[in-house]
Parts: sequence; structure tokens; C-alpha cells
Amino acid sequence: MGLLTRTLPDFPWDTLAPFAARARAHADGIVDLSVGTPVDPTPDLVRDALAAASDAHGYPLTHGTPALRRAVVDWFARRRGVPDLDPDAVLPTVGSKELVALLPSLLGLGAGDVVVHPATAYPTYDVGARLAGATPVPADDVADWGAGPVRLVWVNSPGNPDGTVRSVEQLRAVVDAARAVGAVVASDECYAELAWDEPWSGSGVPSILDPRVSGGDPTGLLAVYSLSKQSNLAGYRAAFVAGDPRLVADLLEVRKHAGMIVPAPVQAAMTVALGDDAHVAVQRERYRARRALLRPALEAAGLTVDGSAAGLYLWARPAEDPADCWATVGRLADHGVLVAPGAFYGAAAAGHVRVALTATDERVAEAARRLTGSPGRSPGPSTG
Repeated sequence: MGLLTRTLPDFPWDTLAPFAARARAHADGIVDLSVGTPVDPTPDLVRDALAAASDAHGYPLTHGTPALRRAVVDWFARRRGVPDLDPDAVLPTVGSKELVALLPSLLGLGAGDVVVHPATAYPTYDVGARLAGATPVPADDVADWGAGPVRLVWVNSPGNPDGTVRSVEQLRAVVDAARAVGAVVASDECYAELAWDEPWSGSGVPSILDPRVSGGDPTGLLAVYSLSKQSNLAGYRAAFVAGDPRLVADLLEVRKHAGMIVPAPVQAAMTVALGDDAHVAVQRERYRARRALLRPALEAAGLTVDGSAAGLYLWARPAEDPADCWATVGRLADHGVLVAPGAFYGAAAAGHVRVALTATDERVAEAARRLTGSPGRSPGPSTG
């Protein structure tokens, strides 16, 4: 084991393999609701833009083309309530996960520095802190940040895995507390276009760059966004970060030296995707229909869905017996339905499972059939 990997936890998805094998053994096959990878087609207009830009013989711009950065600025104004964003304060990234994992290092954090992240959280926030040699601290309340030198605070709204949305007031409290101690706030907002419950489905999910949150000043603030979910571009690795011009300039300088560049055809595809809201609305309705089928099916199977106001997942637990999440994973795997254990997302999540909406309509309907006991099998106790 290398010096670097000694500081990292085991890759969690490897531990799900035995349950995947149990689910595949089902007579009617597996319904994989564990990983939130898009399954629907990439929109034609995006694919056409990628193809049209495929004669990419020169090096692409690390900062992104002016057209792409303007498309991000226009999208923030149109969809996120963020006017007057500086185009120079926009930077495309190779998907959002690499930025999440590397941001503490790119910001120069190290031993003795604290990185705060949600208590129930995507594990890469923790991993990114460890890669930099910093200390990850799971905390949802600013009062729980502790006495250490907090240098970076991650916000994830809507949250993965639990679909929690933070209000303007809650976000503003984080920003105020971070500014008081000189910390950067990075807000992972990748599920913002997938809001299901009011008030978020009507008024929209607030961004960290919303003037009601930032006070009209982006200093110390970064918003991270990905087109994987809203546009089915996971395979393109298409994302961006925007916010504080000084911080973005620092990130750009490091990325120039490291050669961390989004390919030119992908930049062209992103530009087109960000300018078209129609395909996003179509995809949102696909997920809404799958959610409407899965949620009552989970409840019929004796599970309670908590939170899940937005995003690609249903956050579920046994209604009466708060069993270990692995018992629930096993129970569902015996019926050919694979879900992710809450244990992947921190100690606070140990009683839940995460159920993804990212399966085809046919497979989601099959999962609902099994969970509700409609002709065929009924979701009874686990056999092992």
C-alpha cells in the first residue's frame, strides 16, 4: 500500500459486490438502483454540437471558450437567480468529482487545516480533505465546526444522498460563519434542476451565489455544477465551477500548469446544452414519473422515505425497525433490487439506503412490481 492510499478509506462500492451478485441471481434479473448513472439518451442537439466540434486539432482553452463562459453566466441568470456573474469567474472542469476531490489541495490546504462537510454526505468531500492532508469534519450546524482552523466548508444542496435542500437563510448562516473565520464555502449544486417538493419545485433551489445568500459579493464563494444529471452528459465529464474571481483565477493558474483541461468538443457541447432548457425539462419529467412509481412502492414494502425533496434519489429506512442499512440492502437484493447502503455516506446515515431513479422506465416498473407484490413475488424477509 502506497503512502497516499494509507490515508484513504476503502473504496465503498467494492463492498456492495456480494449484494449485486445476490440481486443478479433473481429469476427476473437485477434492477440496479444503486449508482446514480444516467441511462437515458444524450440529447441530439448536444451530440450534434460535439460532432461539429470534433476537428479539434489544437489545444483547448483551460479557462473555457468565451462562448462557454457566457453560456454559464446566462444560465446562472436565467435558472439560478444569479445576475451579473463575471465571465472570468467561470472555469470548466473535467466532471465535478475531480474538483471535489482536488479542491482542498488546489486551495493549498494541508496538515492542521479543517474541511467541513455535511454529516450525511457524498464520500469524496472526506476523501478530498484526506488527499490534501487536512482534517475532514462532518457537521451540519455551524456550532459543530469545532475550534480547529476551518479553511473550507462544503455545502451540498440538494444533498446526495438525502435530497436535503438548504434555504436562503440556512445558506446565508453558513456564508456568514465562514467569512467570520476566513474560510472558503464551496457549494455542490449538481442536482439543483431536479426539485420535487415545494417550495423548491416552484421557486427553485437557492444557489450559494444568489445575492440573497452572498449579499451580492461572491468573495470566498464557489458554486460547483455538473451537466451529468440534467443533460445526461456523465460520459462527457462536463462541469464547471464559478464564483469568487480571485479563487477562480488561482484554480485556473494551477490547472494550466497541470494540464487539467476540458476537451474542446466537450466545451462546445456544454455551450449548447446550457443554452437549451427544453431537454432539461423533458429529463426532469422522466425522473418525476419514476419517482412517482418508486416512492409508493418502497412504502408498500415497509420503508419510510425521508427528505428526498430534490435530486436523483429516495432516502429510505425501515418504517418500524431502524435496522442496519446492510440488512435492508440484503432484503432488497433477495428480490433482485440493488440499492446503496447509507453506510457509504457517513455514520449519521447508517440506518438508511439510497435508491436511485436512474434506471429505465421498464426496470423501475419491474422494481415497483416486486416491491408491491404485484403478480409475482412479494418483498418478504431476507433469506440471508
